[in-house]
Amino acid sequence: MSTLPIIGRQIQFGIAKEATRGTAESSASFFLPFSDLSYDDADDKALDQEAQGVVEDSMGQTIVKQWSEGSVKGPITDKAFILLLYSILGSLSTATDSDGSGNVKDHTVSVAQTTQPQSLTFFLNDPAATGDAQDYAFALGQIATLEITYEQGKFIAYSATLRAKKGVQTNVTPATNSENRFVDKHAIFKLASNLSGLGAASAMSIRSFSIKFDRMIDDDMVLGNAGLNDLLSKGFAVTGQLEARWDSEASFKSFALAGTAKALRIDLQNTDVTIGTSAHPGLTIDLAKVVFSAPTRPIKLGDIVTQQLNFKAHYSTGDSKMVTAKGVNLQASY
Repeated sequence: MSTLPIIGRQIQFGIAKEATRGTAESSASFFLPFSDLSYDDADDKALDQEAQGVVEDSMGQTIVKQWSEGSVKGPITDKAFILLLYSILGSLSTATDSDGSGNVKDHTVSVAQTTQPQSLTFFLNDPAATGDAQDYAFALGQIATLEITYEQGKFIAYSATLRAKKGVQTNVTPATNSENRFVDKHAIFKLASNLSGLGAASAMSIRSFSIKFDRMIDDDMVLGNAGLNDLLSKGFAVTGQLEARWDSEASFKSFALAGTAKALRIDLQNTDVTIGTSAHPGLTIDLAKVVFSAPTRPIKLGDIVTQQLNFKAHYSTGDSKMVTAKGVNLQASY
């Protein structure tokens, strides 16, 4: 075995949509650029600690459950991130964009009314021991939670918690994906009384925001196997928070205290890049019905006064949805 040390930048993490749930794909569709990654196998063991006439506290351990889990953080990109959204929301449809080139695609992602959202295969390429089968594929991969965050001066980013079956050794051929990213100048935040009003609504001055999707993933274990039988969703929730200046946006307080529901849009459009004839790489997330908590307003001498608000998204019976997302890119299909 090689003893050559490596740094984290040399490890690559890939994902692929599974054609058959729980059956690992042979190769990754995308390798994710990440700023932080933690992913590996895990297990539970039963401890043999019954009394057997000696003072020693145990006689051994037996594996009773095996799986893999971890987390990944990185910038939102125009192609790979749509697959992460597809996995946690569960449904995707693709149409040709109206830009006229025929090459630009609109990928609409919505919540599937299922306990089995789209599964992925995760791939881990570890170059520490070339030829020693250090690469792994993890079938039945699920995005348990997915959070989008915006902070000034940084790429629009995501963080995800992941869960899958125990890994199996494989050979991974790593690759570098050419994708477009988004920064603060590409982001627009809107609120309106309802979904139909979001298009005409004015952009609001926001200092930071986050939106978190939670699929409430639960392990499905059955007799006769220590591995996962399935990973099931017990529900779907969306929460978030934002920070804004305490000035003209103080109107947040009035509808927050009144419990008035709003439609919310996060619109990312990389206008520095043109794809097709006239389109731009983009991601638009619409929440049909959100209710804000009362704002908090820390007041510090010498600092600009700001307000922080939490919000929760709800299913809108009038719109028959809670959340939809649309990605615009040159990816033909997923």
